[in-house]
Parts: sequence; C-alpha cells; structure tokens
Amino acid sequence: MRVGGAVLSQVLTPPVTATPRVAVLLPCYNEAAAIGATISGFRAALPHATIYVYDNNSRDETRAIAAAAGAIVRCERMQGKGHVVRRMFADIEADVYVMADGDATYDAAAAPLMVAMLIDETLDMVVGARQSEVDAAYRRGHRFGNLLLTGLLARLFGRSFSDILSGYRVFSRRFAKSFPVLSEGFEIETEISVHALELRMPVGEVVTAYAARPEGSTSKLSTYRDGWRILRTIGMLYRIERPVLFFGGIGMVLALVSVLLSVPLAITYLQTGLVPRLPTALLSMGLMILAFLNIFTGLILDTVVRGRREVRRLAYLRFPAFSQIDAGQG
Repeated sequence: MRVGGAVLSQVLTPPVTATPRVAVLLPCYNEAAAIGATISGFRAALPHATIYVYDNNSRDETRAIAAAAGAIVRCERMQGKGHVVRRMFADIEADVYVMADGDATYDAAAAPLMVAMLIDETLDMVVGARQSEVDAAYRRGHRFGNLLLTGLLARLFGRSFSDILSGYRVFSRRFAKSFPVLSEGFEIETEISVHALELRMPVGEVVTAYAARPEGSTSKLSTYRDGWRILRTIGMLYRIERPVLFFGGIGMVLALVSVLLSVPLAITYLQTGLVPRLPTALLSMGLMILAFLNIFTGLILDTVVRGRREVRRLAYLRFPAFSQIDAGQG
C-alpha cells in the first residue's frame, strides 16, 4: 500500500521545471538603427532567454544586424504587427513570453521584474506601462490618444489598464497559446487587453521607462490612421463581447425616437379621433419594430457570446499555470 501510495503521489504531483523557458519576441519593420541595441539590452537583462526577431518585410539591414547580434531571425510576409504576433505565438514554445518593439524605446532592464511578477503571482500578463519625461519619446498626440482610448475601454468594459497601447508585455504560455489573434495591425494591443479582461485573467502592471528612438529610427505608428483603427477595434469588440448593451442601446434610442414621434399623434387622436399624419405614424411604428428587433438580437447574441466565452475559457485552462515552475531558479 505504501508503494502504491508513493506511485499515486508521484502521479498526482506535477513535475517541477527548474528553469522556465523565456522567449523574448521582437516584431520588427525597418529597425536597423535600433535592433542591435534592443537585442543587447534584453541579452543583458535576461541572459538565459532566447531572443527571436520577426522581421516584417524590412527594406533595410534589420535581419542581418539582428542575426549578427545573436538573435534567431524569422520572417512574416503578411504586413502588420497583428500578423507578426499571431505567427510568434504560434511558432514559439516557451513558458514565459516577453514581447517588446525592436526600436530600443522600452526599458529592457525592467524585464526580470516583470517576469518574476508574472511567475511569483501566477499571472497571465504583465503590462509595462510607459512613463517618459521626454516629449520626443511620447508625442503629445500619442499621449492624448492613449489616455482617450484607455478611458473609453475602461468605460465600455468596466476595467482596464493604465496603458492599453503599450507594446511591452510579458505573457504566460497559457495566454499565448489560447489567444486567437484576429487583428492585423497596431490594434493588436487593444485586442490583447480586451481578451484578458473578458476572460478575467489575472494580470498586473509595472511602470517602466520609455525612451526616445535612436537617431535614424522612425515611428511606424500613424496618429490618425492607426488611432481610427484602434477606435474601430474597440467598437467592434464591444459589439461582439457586449451585444446586449450594444444592440440594446441602439434599440432604446430607436424606441425613444418612436415615442417622441408618436406623442403628438396620440394627442391629436384623443382630441379628434383622427390620425392626419399617416407617414409619421408609419415611421413611428417602423422605428419601434426596429427597436424590438435590436433588443432581441442583443439577447440572442448574448447567449452565443456566453457559449464562445466558455469555449475560450476551457481552451485557456488546458495549459498549466506557473505553479509548476520554480521562479527562484529562473
């Protein structure tokens, strides 16, 4: 019985991985001026990590410089950061994923703290919230847009992060392997944030320094074009994840307009027994029908969304948490 108990104990006790496998993921597009310094910074901060550079059709020497700096270089031909992140999460096998941009703006020295926080607190994502006193690093338009979009996300989804557009994040394996990645471009950070919030994943934030790009490196982010895409993504995700509130809100507005149009008609009918403005009556009736259609659409889609969320949650739970990793030896 003691032997059987020992065997049973071995079966029930998960194996402990002494050293977590850490992968640093750097999506790049024309970053020859900065990728070498970025790799050196993460190599110094995480000496045991494997550094991957995913080039996204660069026309400069990004690939050659990254390879010379000791990174594993791979390519993603579909243009857009979302496509690159999808490919990275699918291809790379690791216990911890550190994702940053290849422009040397993020503080690589903060990576060990973020990794330790992820493992010690059994989190699924740690966001590096950017803080900079340098105007060239964080332009006012980008700063204002980030605050606006972050506040909008918090209002629509109930809670948020202080910097939803940060590209500096640390993920658990269960996050990376259960995240579908549907975005194409810079709206990927918004999709990541909403995915974590909707599945109620344990997440954290660390304030990190944010530096200006080195000379010769230019931002690929368009304030207005990408800002519009991010705003559109927030609206789309709200429609998908909150159909009752989205379609119900539209239905309530249509119902209110219908009632406002019908009040004069009702007063005239009570006074004269006639409905002289038939087109207005038909419009009011049509709007009320549309209002009920929207409300019932929201109710039906809410059932579908709950089923999808359960499936995503089960896919997320297929992967073990960090209880099997000894963070002290990472």
